[in-house]
Amino acid sequence: MRIRSLGVIDDAVVELSPGFTAVTGETGAGKTMVVTSLGLLLGGRADPALVRIGAKSAVVEGRIGVPAGAPAAVRAEEAGAELEDGTLLISRTVSAEGRSRAHIGGRSVPVGVLSELADELVAVHGQTDQQGLLRPARQREALDRYAGGAVSGPHTKYAAAYRRLRSVATELDELTTRARERAQEADMLRFGLNEIAGVEPRAGEDVELAAEAERLGHAEALASAASVAHTALAGNPEDPEGVDATTLVAGAGRALDAVRAHDPALASLADRMGEISILLGDVAGELAGYADNLDADPLRLAAVEERRAALTGLTRKYGETGEGIAAVLAWSEESAGRLTELEGDDDRIGELTVERDALRGELSGLAQALTDARTEAAARFAEAVTEELASLAMPHARVSFAIGQTEDPEGVEVGGRTVAYGPHGADEVELLLAPHPGAPPRPIAKGASGGELSRVMLAVEVVFAGTDPVPTYLFDEVDAGVGGKAAVEIGRRLAKLAKTAQVVVVTHLPQVAAFADRQLLVEKTNDGSVTRSGVTVLEGEDRVRELSRMLAGQEDSETARAHAEELLATARADG
Repeated sequence: MRIRSLGVIDDAVVELSPGFTAVTGETGAGKTMVVTSLGLLLGGRADPALVRIGAKSAVVEGRIGVPAGAPAAVRAEEAGAELEDGTLLISRTVSAEGRSRAHIGGRSVPVGVLSELADELVAVHGQTDQQGLLRPARQREALDRYAGGAVSGPHTKYAAAYRRLRSVATELDELTTRARERAQEADMLRFGLNEIAGVEPRAGEDVELAAEAERLGHAEALASAASVAHTALAGNPEDPEGVDATTLVAGAGRALDAVRAHDPALASLADRMGEISILLGDVAGELAGYADNLDADPLRLAAVEERRAALTGLTRKYGETGEGIAAVLAWSEESAGRLTELEGDDDRIGELTVERDALRGELSGLAQALTDARTEAAARFAEAVTEELASLAMPHARVSFAIGQTEDPEGVEVGGRTVAYGPHGADEVELLLAPHPGAPPRPIAKGASGGELSRVMLAVEVVFAGTDPVPTYLFDEVDAGVGGKAAVEIGRRLAKLAKTAQVVVVTHLPQVAAFADRQLLVEKTNDGSVTRSGVTVLEGEDRVRELSRMLAGQEDSETARAHAEELLATARADG
């Protein structure tokens, strides 16, 4: 990795050994920045406070070996990255303003892609992970991870049934608790639909009636106007001397017809005059018929106004202003559908109740399968961790799991009892530790010291390495609270783990660092920064001096040097 402008690091290159690399240095020298850098490459949260004061951004670049066809390689290629000879280049930039950018194989990608790769590439463990292991939920996750397909298979089915049951229960609860409100809504809709059905409105009827009411209300004026117009066009039989439009036009037509043979233009005008005469006759006839058919019955007008009032009442209750009876008919159609839905509540409640009971029965079976699988895996897991603790200077310690359930009358049946259940089954899983013979098993949150917890954490991870391996393991001072023989055993066990995976350990213990294949020293310059030359690969005499400093705080102490050389000799003999 190359790290620039991150925390106390100005510009440094960190070369990690294929086997076991130990990162050491004085407190505050920047050892943890190595862990932070790797965390950024793996999609960790970008904190602008990490950017070195005075710098615009922090940059971490890494070169990671990824075999072709491995899940991480496939995911990287899906994101558009290019691998060169099984090597994947990853970079992460964090600006002082908080913006973050990620690149994989030369292609810009969302930071989330880095997190997806992290699960396949590196297992990172620090003191916060130890605290996480104290929580029962994390302990259950660890057990499920160890059990593999025996738990993941039924758990997938259980999770799907659990989600469906939650959905069914929510809908059923809504239907039953709101039954009164829904009944009142149904009554209101039923009343409105009956009222509309009693009036039987037709589409467009309100417009037709408005026109008819306008006509009936002015019947006398309309009849008088039609009569005057008819007399002007066709004449008055009682006034033979009167002049009318039809007679005048007919005379004009006869005059033109008499001379039309002498000029085609005049003949055309004579034809148009004939058309006018025909049109006048048609209009005069329609005016006569209009006057005869005009209904001036006041009873009909009253009936029209009464019908319009009924339609207006419906519009005011069930329609929108300005939309008339069309809005009423639309409300009626929509409300009929809603009423059908509400009236079907009882049937729906029955259907949901049957489905809920069936799902609870299915969950009971799946929860039992999860309990059985976890119980079987717990015995193997506890035995394996106990064996690892024996090699970590805890030869008499025993680890076990307590798997139980809490009775709940509203729960599901497991093992002949009705117990509470959740999204991961009905089991309450707790990791127990008996640190020495005669000591009762107690939850590790209460029964383990800091040093014991560190070793339990390491033992758990080593067991995982045999069942669900990842290429790289990073431990950030998980040896806190450990010393003496236990520290030597931790170093020895990490070296053993490094034979099958890459192991990087940030440590302050010389007993652990002595077992490393490569030891890196992080040190500051006089101005408080870590430069490129500030991350040094220690070999020979330099490594002895650093181990002496870690042992006694004095690089030149003869006693410390002798102890350091003895540690290195012990580590080489084990290797």
